[in-house]
Amino acid sequence: MSGIGKWLQERIPISGVQIQELTNEPVPNHLKRWWFALGGTPAYLFVVQIVTGILLAFYYQPAASTAFESVRYITEEATFGWYLRSLHKWAATLMIASVILHQMRVYFTSAYRQPRELNWVIGMALLMCTLLTGFTGYSLVFEQLSYWGATVAANISDAVPVVGRFSKQMLLAGDSYNERTLSRFYILHAAVLPTTIIILVAVHIAFIRMHGVTELKFEDEPEDKPQHFNFFPDHILTELMIGLTLMIVLSALATIFPASKGPKANPMITPEVIKPEWFFYVSFRWLKLFSLTFAVLSTGFIVSAMFLWPWIDKVLRKVTGNEDISVYIGIIATFLLVGLTVWEAAVAH
Repeated sequence: MSGIGKWLQERIPISGVQIQELTNEPVPNHLKRWWFALGGTPAYLFVVQIVTGILLAFYYQPAASTAFESVRYITEEATFGWYLRSLHKWAATLMIASVILHQMRVYFTSAYRQPRELNWVIGMALLMCTLLTGFTGYSLVFEQLSYWGATVAANISDAVPVVGRFSKQMLLAGDSYNERTLSRFYILHAAVLPTTIIILVAVHIAFIRMHGVTELKFEDEPEDKPQHFNFFPDHILTELMIGLTLMIVLSALATIFPASKGPKANPMITPEVIKPEWFFYVSFRWLKLFSLTFAVLSTGFIVSAMFLWPWIDKVLRKVTGNEDISVYIGIIATFLLVGLTVWEAAVAH
């Protein structure tokens, strides 16, 4: 052992063998397939978000009078600013997509059932935090659509019974968009929500370690071969390959489709077309189909039902006697979500 190695060994008395024994938990073979290893994808993208977000924060100024100009400087003048901003944007888009896909995978494989109900609730909380992070980040650009999107969202939250008024005032730092609103969005986006996500991820992983990964078997898996493989280094290498592939994809998207700028926010001019980011198309279309009160209440009911689905699923299976009842409901819900998203994307208003 070299002198440096001995020095480190004396001060950090942990060997590679000990690390391997600590992390070498056997995991099911289905995690070799990307669709079933989606949990690591949003985690990797979240790290990209943190790194690029810190670099962007050196230039961003969270005030109504300076925000748009600081974003313009990042995009047009700062060295590689356009690339970092584009990486941040695309990493956010892919992170939201991967969290949604991961939650769908868990749902359709019934991996939320006993004893993993609480981890499903944590996963739903992570999904909500991810969506809120995307919303607050989009609002920081201080463009017309981001300004009016935040205003519309606050007015929608005002329609929620009991807590609506309070929620709107907490979001906007007042009854309407003002000079303190943008700094509040920035604190939520850069501090509160990331910290919450980190805590939830830690608890999420702790539950996975305690319960283990859900066992799934496929017809094409030979019975005479091992049904498990080592977490370290085999699964770690799989995650590294996924991470490298994502970095290539992110760089390509950031270069080919860089983040653009719209017109600066103007409280006196309402845009002819107001649309949120794609992950809120479903909610936006739902609001257009029904009255505000019904749309808000029904959305709240659906979200609450998703949080409680492990227990609802248990009741449904008991009442219907069908073990796959949730799968059929999920298929219908997926078609509805995709349909509403495409519908909203296709129309101008």
